[in-house]
Amino acid sequence: MKRLILQTIRHVTEPAYLLAIGLIALCVSLQAIGLDTTLRFDRDAIGAGQPWLLLTGNFVHLGSSHLLMNMAGLVLVVALVWSRFTWIEWVLITLFSSLVVGVGLYWLDKDVFWYVGFSGTLHGLIIAGCLADLRYYPKSAGVLLVLIIGKLVWEQLAGALPGSESVAGGSVVVNAHLYGAIGGAFIGALLMMRGRKTKLPK
Repeated sequence: MKRLILQTIRHVTEPAYLLAIGLIALCVSLQAIGLDTTLRFDRDAIGAGQPWLLLTGNFVHLGSSHLLMNMAGLVLVVALVWSRFTWIEWVLITLFSSLVVGVGLYWLDKDVFWYVGFSGTLHGLIIAGCLADLRYYPKSAGVLLVLIIGKLVWEQLAGALPGSESVAGGSVVVNAHLYGAIGGAFIGALLMMRGRKTKLPK
Protein backbone atom coordinates (compact mmCIF):
# COMPACT_ATOMS: atom_id res chain seq x y z
CA MET A 1 0.00 0.00 0.00
CA LYS A 2 2.81 2.36 0.95
CA ARG A 3 4.60 1.57 -2.31
CA LEU A 4 1.44 2.33 -4.29
CA ILE A 5 1.04 5.68 -2.53
CA LEU A 6 4.67 6.60 -3.22
CA GLN A 7 4.31 5.63 -6.90
CA THR A 8 1.16 7.74 -7.17
CA ILE A 9 2.86 10.74 -5.57
CA ARG A 10 5.88 10.35 -7.85
CA HIS A 11 3.59 10.09 -10.86
CA VAL A 12 1.52 13.16 -9.94
CA THR A 13 4.61 15.27 -9.27
CA GLU A 14 5.98 14.75 -12.79
CA PRO A 15 6.17 18.07 -14.70
CA ALA A 16 3.36 17.26 -17.14
CA TYR A 17 0.95 16.46 -14.33
CA LEU A 18 2.00 19.52 -12.36
CA LEU A 19 1.17 21.52 -15.48
CA ALA A 20 -2.35 20.06 -15.50
CA ILE A 21 -2.76 20.96 -11.84
CA GLY A 22 -1.49 24.44 -12.66
CA LEU A 23 -4.05 24.84 -15.44
CA ILE A 24 -6.85 23.89 -13.07
CA ALA A 25 -5.51 26.27 -10.42
CA LEU A 26 -5.26 29.06 -12.99
CA CYS A 27 -8.85 28.67 -14.19
CA VAL A 28 -10.22 28.38 -10.65
CA SER A 29 -8.21 31.41 -9.47
CA LEU A 30 -9.29 33.64 -12.37
CA GLN A 31 -12.91 32.77 -11.65
CA ALA A 32 -12.55 33.22 -7.89
CA ILE A 33 -11.13 36.73 -8.17
CA GLY A 34 -13.78 37.78 -10.68
CA LEU A 35 -11.73 38.28 -13.83
CA ASP A 36 -14.18 36.44 -16.07
CA THR A 37 -15.54 39.64 -17.62
CA THR A 38 -12.16 41.37 -17.81
CA LEU A 39 -10.39 38.49 -19.55
CA ARG A 40 -13.16 37.09 -21.74
CA PHE A 41 -13.01 37.10 -25.54
CA ASP A 42 -14.58 40.47 -26.38
CA ARG A 43 -14.77 41.39 -30.05
CA ASP A 44 -14.94 45.14 -29.50
CA ALA A 45 -12.08 45.15 -26.98
CA ILE A 46 -9.89 43.02 -29.24
CA GLY A 47 -10.54 45.37 -32.15
CA ALA A 48 -9.68 48.30 -29.88
CA GLY A 49 -6.21 46.91 -29.12
CA GLN A 50 -6.47 44.09 -26.57
CA PRO A 51 -5.35 41.03 -28.61
CA TRP A 52 -4.49 39.01 -25.49
CA LEU A 53 -8.22 38.43 -25.04
CA LEU A 54 -8.00 36.01 -27.98
CA LEU A 55 -6.07 33.76 -25.58
CA THR A 56 -7.34 34.61 -22.09
CA GLY A 57 -11.00 34.07 -22.96
CA ASN A 58 -10.32 30.33 -22.94
CA PHE A 59 -9.35 30.32 -19.26
CA VAL A 60 -12.38 32.06 -17.73
CA HIS A 61 -15.92 30.70 -17.45
CA LEU A 62 -19.60 31.58 -17.19
CA GLY A 63 -19.84 30.33 -13.62
CA SER A 64 -19.01 27.52 -11.23
CA SER A 65 -20.94 24.82 -13.12
CA HIS A 66 -19.28 25.76 -16.41
CA LEU A 67 -15.87 25.78 -14.71
CA LEU A 68 -16.48 22.44 -13.02
CA MET A 69 -17.60 20.83 -16.27
CA ASN A 70 -14.48 21.94 -18.14
CA MET A 71 -12.09 21.05 -15.33
CA ALA A 72 -13.66 17.58 -15.15
CA GLY A 73 -13.00 17.34 -18.89
CA LEU A 74 -9.36 18.28 -18.32
CA VAL A 75 -9.01 15.60 -15.64
CA LEU A 76 -10.41 13.07 -18.13
CA VAL A 77 -7.90 14.17 -20.79
CA VAL A 78 -5.09 13.84 -18.25
CA ALA A 79 -6.24 10.34 -17.30
CA LEU A 80 -6.47 9.20 -20.91
CA VAL A 81 -3.60 10.73 -22.87
CA TRP A 82 -1.47 13.06 -20.75
CA SER A 83 1.56 10.78 -20.83
CA ARG A 84 1.89 11.11 -24.61
CA PHE A 85 3.62 14.51 -24.58
CA THR A 86 6.11 16.32 -22.37
CA TRP A 87 5.00 19.26 -20.26
CA ILE A 88 6.58 21.70 -22.72
CA GLU A 89 4.68 20.08 -25.59
CA TRP A 90 1.43 20.29 -23.63
CA VAL A 91 2.09 23.99 -23.01
CA LEU A 92 2.51 24.48 -26.77
CA ILE A 93 -0.63 22.46 -27.54
CA THR A 94 -2.65 24.37 -24.94
CA LEU A 95 -1.53 27.81 -26.11
CA PHE A 96 -1.81 27.03 -29.82
CA SER A 97 -5.26 25.43 -29.52
CA SER A 98 -6.46 28.36 -27.42
CA LEU A 99 -5.16 30.90 -29.92
CA VAL A 100 -6.77 29.05 -32.83
CA VAL A 101 -10.08 29.19 -30.95
CA GLY A 102 -9.75 32.93 -30.37
CA VAL A 103 -8.52 33.80 -33.85
CA GLY A 104 -11.07 31.48 -35.46
CA LEU A 105 -13.96 33.08 -33.61
CA TYR A 106 -12.67 36.58 -34.32
CA TRP A 107 -12.19 36.14 -38.06
CA LEU A 108 -14.84 33.59 -38.96
CA ASP A 109 -17.69 34.09 -36.49
CA LYS A 110 -18.56 37.76 -36.72
CA ASP A 111 -21.79 37.18 -34.80
CA VAL A 112 -19.89 36.02 -31.69
CA PHE A 113 -19.27 39.16 -29.65
CA TRP A 114 -17.97 37.52 -26.50
CA TYR A 115 -16.89 34.05 -25.44
CA VAL A 116 -15.54 32.25 -22.38
CA GLY A 117 -14.57 28.68 -21.60
CA PHE A 118 -11.86 26.03 -21.80
CA SER A 119 -13.92 23.59 -23.88
CA GLY A 120 -12.45 24.66 -27.23
CA THR A 121 -8.95 24.15 -25.87
CA LEU A 122 -10.03 20.82 -24.38
CA HIS A 123 -10.97 19.57 -27.82
CA GLY A 124 -7.49 20.50 -29.02
CA LEU A 125 -5.87 18.65 -26.13
CA ILE A 126 -7.85 15.45 -26.57
CA ILE A 127 -7.41 15.37 -30.36
CA ALA A 128 -3.65 15.86 -30.04
CA GLY A 129 -3.46 13.21 -27.33
CA CYS A 130 -5.53 10.71 -29.32
CA LEU A 131 -3.34 11.14 -32.39
CA ALA A 132 -0.26 10.39 -30.30
CA ASP A 133 -2.02 7.50 -28.56
CA LEU A 134 -2.73 5.78 -31.88
CA ARG A 135 0.88 4.54 -31.88
CA TYR A 136 0.38 2.71 -28.59
CA TYR A 137 -3.30 1.77 -28.38
CA PRO A 138 -4.66 2.06 -31.94
CA LYS A 139 -8.05 0.47 -31.19
CA SER A 140 -9.04 2.46 -28.11
CA ALA A 141 -7.47 5.69 -29.40
CA GLY A 142 -9.19 5.19 -32.75
CA VAL A 143 -12.58 4.66 -31.10
CA LEU A 144 -12.14 7.78 -28.97
CA LEU A 145 -11.04 9.79 -32.00
CA VAL A 146 -14.12 8.65 -33.96
CA LEU A 147 -16.38 9.59 -31.03
CA ILE A 148 -14.89 13.08 -30.79
CA ILE A 149 -15.12 13.63 -34.53
CA GLY A 150 -18.70 12.37 -34.43
CA LYS A 151 -19.46 14.88 -31.66
CA LEU A 152 -17.97 17.70 -33.72
CA VAL A 153 -20.02 16.68 -36.78
CA TRP A 154 -23.18 16.51 -34.66
CA GLU A 155 -22.54 20.00 -33.31
CA GLN A 156 -22.02 21.41 -36.79
CA LEU A 157 -25.23 19.83 -38.09
CA ALA A 158 -27.56 19.89 -35.08
CA GLY A 159 -26.03 22.29 -32.58
CA ALA A 160 -24.87 21.69 -29.01
CA LEU A 161 -25.35 18.28 -27.43
CA PRO A 162 -28.63 17.96 -25.50
CA GLY A 163 -28.22 19.18 -21.93
CA SER A 164 -24.82 20.81 -22.44
CA GLU A 165 -26.18 24.36 -22.40
CA SER A 166 -28.14 23.82 -19.18
CA VAL A 167 -25.04 22.39 -17.48
CA ALA A 168 -22.79 25.20 -18.77
CA GLY A 169 -25.30 27.85 -17.78
CA GLY A 170 -25.39 29.55 -21.19
CA SER A 171 -25.12 29.10 -24.93
CA VAL A 172 -22.47 26.74 -26.28
CA VAL A 173 -20.35 28.15 -29.12
CA VAL A 174 -19.84 24.90 -31.01
CA ASN A 175 -17.42 26.43 -33.52
CA ALA A 176 -14.97 26.98 -30.65
CA HIS A 177 -14.83 23.19 -30.27
CA LEU A 178 -14.16 22.78 -33.99
CA TYR A 179 -11.41 25.40 -34.05
CA GLY A 180 -9.76 23.96 -30.94
CA ALA A 181 -9.81 20.47 -32.44
CA ILE A 182 -8.25 21.73 -35.67
CA GLY A 183 -5.55 23.56 -33.72
CA GLY A 184 -4.83 20.50 -31.57
CA ALA A 185 -4.65 18.20 -34.59
CA PHE A 186 -2.22 20.51 -36.35
CA ILE A 187 0.18 21.15 -33.48
CA GLY A 188 -0.10 17.56 -32.22
CA ALA A 189 0.82 16.12 -35.63
CA LEU A 190 3.66 18.65 -35.94
CA LEU A 191 5.11 17.67 -32.56
CA MET A 192 4.81 13.98 -33.38
CA MET A 193 6.68 14.42 -36.68
CA ARG A 194 9.36 16.42 -34.93
CA GLY A 195 9.65 13.73 -32.25
CA ARG A 196 10.11 10.99 -34.83
CA LYS A 197 12.84 12.98 -36.60
CA THR A 198 14.78 13.54 -33.40
CA LYS A 199 14.66 9.81 -32.59
CA LEU A 200 15.98 8.61 -35.95
CA PRO A 201 19.25 6.62 -35.67
CA LYS A 202 22.40 8.30 -36.90
